[in-house]
Amino acid sequence: MRNKWIQKLVILVMVGVLLAGCSSGSGKNEAKTPTTVKVMYYNEDSFNQTYGDLFSIQNENIEVELVNTQKMYNDGPIEDYEKALQDFIDQEQPDVLMLDMNTYSKMASEGKLTELDSLIERDKYNIDTIYPALIDILKDKGGGKLHGLVPTFYRNVIFYNADLFAQYGIEPPHDGMTWQDIIDTARRFPTDGDEDTRVYGYGRDGYGSMTLENMASSIASPLGLKVVNPETMKVTVNTDAWKQSFKLAQDALASDAIYNPKEDSFGGGTMEDYYKSQLFLTGRMAMTINSAYYLRELKEIKNRLPDYKPFQVGIVAGPVDPANPEISRDVYLSNIFAIRANSPNADAAWELIKFINGEQYAKIKSRSMNDGLLSRMGMMKEYGGMNLEAFYKLKPLIDDSSISVESKIPDEFYNHYYSVYSREIGLVESKEKSIDEALKTIEEESQAALDQALKDQAAKGASKDGAASSTDSNDSADAAISVESSDSH
Repeated sequence: MRNKWIQKLVILVMVGVLLAGCSSGSGKNEAKTPTTVKVMYYNEDSFNQTYGDLFSIQNENIEVELVNTQKMYNDGPIEDYEKALQDFIDQEQPDVLMLDMNTYSKMASEGKLTELDSLIERDKYNIDTIYPALIDILKDKGGGKLHGLVPTFYRNVIFYNADLFAQYGIEPPHDGMTWQDIIDTARRFPTDGDEDTRVYGYGRDGYGSMTLENMASSIASPLGLKVVNPETMKVTVNTDAWKQSFKLAQDALASDAIYNPKEDSFGGGTMEDYYKSQLFLTGRMAMTINSAYYLRELKEIKNRLPDYKPFQVGIVAGPVDPANPEISRDVYLSNIFAIRANSPNADAAWELIKFINGEQYAKIKSRSMNDGLLSRMGMMKEYGGMNLEAFYKLKPLIDDSSISVESKIPDEFYNHYYSVYSREIGLVESKEKSIDEALKTIEEESQAALDQALKDQAAKGASKDGAASSTDSNDSADAAISVESSDSH
């Protein structure tokens, strides 16, 4: 109990210092009448710890009521998530919605979200220090208008051990490296030594065995390669770009410069055992790719391992598509906050959104790395002594086709696709098939599966429409009989 009071006192002091004198334009609520704002979110405790407690301290006249999206699953698995979510929103009538990019884009196009541009202008709310690329994305996916704001985002970068590069006289990584650059650089490190002491040019801590399948997928990701073309609904894995990705992955794994344990490098034990199994953290790996969360591990290991030997860590932006070196497709926006169209509490909802996307809130959250990278630039310039500039350098790109593909393709297709894919790539790894042969088979069998899945989906839809039409006809017939009966009297 005492600890809880201390925690509340700390929050009060932080908010008092940072938020004193804020104007309404920076998030301070001037409403006198108590208002309740309903917020759609996945977990009440998580929301309060991340946003709610701080907001409530500053906004005593606005009470936040959480509407938990987990209620959608009370009756079991969901077959049609989009329909279930819309039914949930219609029933619960939340004022503030937390959305992913797909749902944000769809609801904005259907006029189900409140446009924020006029509210921003009305309150002179400063969005200039929000990462401009994110504002551009939200406007683009919102039909040219801003219908939501996102306080944090996620993306990967290249971490490297500067001491190892200096030790072996190798030029360190730079912003905008391609996967070819990364693998070529990794192969410059020595491959001799035993498993307990040797160094590796590249690897992924905590991911277990580096298979041909996941290595090739990583290489294909910055290129924007898709399994299915959403415009033609054709499977497109038997292409030069996919073949080159697989062959680059195959050559990399064969070089022995890539850390590729036969099984998960951590089989259980103490935290000390865990950290010793992570080769980049312990200084035996030259490069790795990870998110901002990895900064916490790099900071915490210094206090976790008694014999830890510190080393200089560098961070650069990448990997990139060589054809588009200024952009990155590796960006994820998961917590877009928007206001439901026609919300009766739009002003209170806007106060909440202003606060959690505001400068003062960002200042408070800049002390930790618990919730991703801050959209407010300049608030979190470094963490654990490491400069965060690389996370903001490349322009993020979210491909519209990724959204449209997911919504069009039946789940049954993916079940078949992954089965064929794993079988064929396994044959490549066992040297029973070439990459060209395997990708040809994957494309042919998967196309047949996709055609059948789409056919079944269309038939199911026609069946439902027919049933609905039949019901409507019966209703019409009943109505006609009813009218006729009344007329006869």
